[in-house]
Amino acid sequence: MKTWLRQHRQAIAAAFGKLAAQKAAAALNAVVIGIALSLPAGGYALLSSLRNVTLGAALEPQLSVFLRTEIKRPEADALGARLKTDARVSDVRFVSREQALKELQATEGLAEVVAALSRNPLPDAFVVRPKLANAAVLDALATELRAIAGVAHVQVDSAWARRLGALAGTARLAIALLAALLAFGLVAITFNTIRLQVLTQRAEIEISKLIGATDAFIRRPFFYLGALQGLAGGLVALAILGASLAALNIGVSELASSYGSSFRLAFLNAGDALAVVLFSAALGWFGAFLSVSKYLLEIEPK
Repeated sequence: MKTWLRQHRQAIAAAFGKLAAQKAAAALNAVVIGIALSLPAGGYALLSSLRNVTLGAALEPQLSVFLRTEIKRPEADALGARLKTDARVSDVRFVSREQALKELQATEGLAEVVAALSRNPLPDAFVVRPKLANAAVLDALATELRAIAGVAHVQVDSAWARRLGALAGTARLAIALLAALLAFGLVAITFNTIRLQVLTQRAEIEISKLIGATDAFIRRPFFYLGALQGLAGGLVALAILGASLAALNIGVSELASSYGSSFRLAFLNAGDALAVVLFSAALGWFGAFLSVSKYLLEIEPK
C-alpha cells in the first residue's frame, strides 16, 4: 500500500513538474478550456436564476373570474357552487377581496402602494382550473363565464407560463448539447497535449521500458497531467463565470430595481461549482487516457 501511494505521489509531482516546465502552454490550455466550460456553466446559472421567477407561476391553464364589486357573498357562493358542478371544471378556488389585498401587499415592491390606498379596490374572484388544456375548451368556457350576471371580467391565465416553461426546456436541451460539444473539444485539447508530451518523452519512455517499468507506471503521470489540466480549466471557467455575472448584475440590478425587485443573477451553488471542476478534471483524465492508450503502444524499446 505504501509503495502504491508513493508511486502516485511521484506521478502527481511529475505532472506538476511538467506543468511548471511549460507554464505558458499550460496557462493557454487552461484559458481555452475555461472559456469553453464557462458557456454551458453560464447558461445553467442563468436558467437557475430565472427558475426562481417562475416558481410561483402555475404552468397549468386556469381561468380567473373577477366578480363585480357590488356582488354580495351569498351570490358569490351560489356562483361557486354552479362552477363546481360544471363537467369541464376540475377545481374551483374562491379568493376574497381581503385575501387578494393581502397577497398584493406581500408582493415585493407593492406594499407601499397598497398602504396608500384609502379602500380595497379589488373584487372577489374565482380561480377555475379546467379538466382539459385544450384552447377551444378554454375559450368556450371563458365566453360562457363572461355572460354570467355578476361577472366583471374573465382572464385566461398561465399561457405565458407554459410558453416560458417550454422555452426553458428548449434552453436546457440547447445547453446540454453545447456542453456535450464543448466537452468533446476539451477531450481533443487534452488528447493533443498529452500526445505531444508522449512523443517528446519517447526516448525516456523507451529507456523506462528497458529497465522494466510497467505501462501503468508510465501512464500514471500523463493521467494526472490531463486531470490537472482539466482541473485548472474548470477553475478558470468559474472565474470567468463569476466575473461575467458580476458585470451583468450591474445592469440587471438597475432594471430590477425599476420594477421594485431585488432580482440578481446568482452564481452557481457550491455543489454545482464543484461539479464543474470535477467534470472538467474527469474530461482531462479521459482525454489523457485516450491519448496515452493510443500512442504508448507505438513506443517500444529498440
